[in-house]
Amino acid sequence: MDSTRQQKIARQIQRDIAEILQKEMADTLRGTLVTVTTVRISPDLAYAKIYISIFPFDRSEAILETIKEKSWYVRKLLGARIRNQLKIVPELEWFIDDSLEYIENIDNLLKE
Repeated sequence: MDSTRQQKIARQIQRDIAEILQKEMADTLRGTLVTVTTVRISPDLAYAKIYISIFPFDRSEAILETIKEKSWYVRKLLGARIRNQLKIVPELEWFIDDSLEYIENIDNLLKE
């Protein structure tokens, strides 16, 4: 169970990373829709698990690898945004949130 501070920091990181991906990495992610669905942060605020949804689904693995390669850049930009709130900029771990793909698959099965 997350503390109130963890939840507030996670929401702020979610907003900031979504904006970074949208504005600063737009050329890298061209032709895809990347949504930050959830951020879970460790109790010591040193690690953040970021769950992203990528559309179209067939390019999700390639886009995830690109984001992981540029993780240092995203962390640098995040640090510039939250430097007054946190002592340490959390290490970022990226995961695919495939819930939308799962919903689409169920929807297609129900249509058959």
